[in-house]
Amino acid sequence: MTNYLEFEKPLAEIEGKAEELRAMARANEEMDIEKEAAALDRKAETMLQDLYRDLTPWRKCQVARHPDRPHCRDYIEALFNEYTPLAGDRNFADDHAVMGGLARLGDMPVMVIGHEKGHDTKSRIERNFGMARPEGYRKAIRLMDMADRFGLPVISLVDTPGAYPGKGAEERGQSEAIARSTEKCLSLRVPLVSVIIGEGGSGGAVAFATGNTVMMLEHSIYSVISPEGCASILWKDAEKMREAAEALRLTAQDLKALGVIDRIISEPIGGAQRGREDTIRAVGKALEVELKALSEKKPDALRKDRRRKYLDMGSKGLAA
Repeated sequence: MTNYLEFEKPLAEIEGKAEELRAMARANEEMDIEKEAAALDRKAETMLQDLYRDLTPWRKCQVARHPDRPHCRDYIEALFNEYTPLAGDRNFADDHAVMGGLARLGDMPVMVIGHEKGHDTKSRIERNFGMARPEGYRKAIRLMDMADRFGLPVISLVDTPGAYPGKGAEERGQSEAIARSTEKCLSLRVPLVSVIIGEGGSGGAVAFATGNTVMMLEHSIYSVISPEGCASILWKDAEKMREAAEALRLTAQDLKALGVIDRIISEPIGGAQRGREDTIRAVGKALEVELKALSEKKPDALRKDRRRKYLDMGSKGLAA
């Protein structure tokens, strides 16, 4: 069953009518409705292209959060061989919002880490909707330490509304864990390539995405706060989220122009949720290209370039 976003309702009506016609034909083989159904298919395809030709920032937020969009687990299962999950922070617990382990991308051994939101009600609750607690970030630090020790490139797949703001998480040092994870990213002497595959929310995303190369899927988002949260603070009205989304400059296109990210990975017409396999393949190819380029750099150069990249961020034009 297709899940339609709010702005896709006209499309849902057309595709629904085409499916109704085909269902009637299956029930009555004497009916010939293929021409009518094909005409509706063409109309739906045109409408889909029109809807996704120039998405507003708020609509991109909706697409980035689509429940059928591929998540971290989907990428790991499709792209990596010999994946061996590693669990726990060796201190408090295993955070199921963060998954990671040893794997191979093609013939290249890597460490892959990512936020996992879950795919149904049960798994979303288990994964805490991709919102990591301190033990999740400490698990990531442990895995990055291991990768650094054995000279393995690190791949991070970012998809989180933000770090979990609950009382227990704060008591266990949420902000410190995020800061340590970000620090670990900066200190690695191996390549670190990050991909924003859905939402990149606040410090919860930065803690995984402080990489040599940061890529975003075409309709993913990356911001310091959610549009709803921003609207609640600035206008005291969460319904102003559309205006907030515009102001935050959270789209891949805006962030590429600002120099915050390095590359945009195209999505199929209709978003990753309508072309899951094509999207996953595109991410895999982009990872291979970036890791190959970074593998030619020496460890100290990787760390130095990464640090310089973030120190220089936002400084363009200030000297003038």
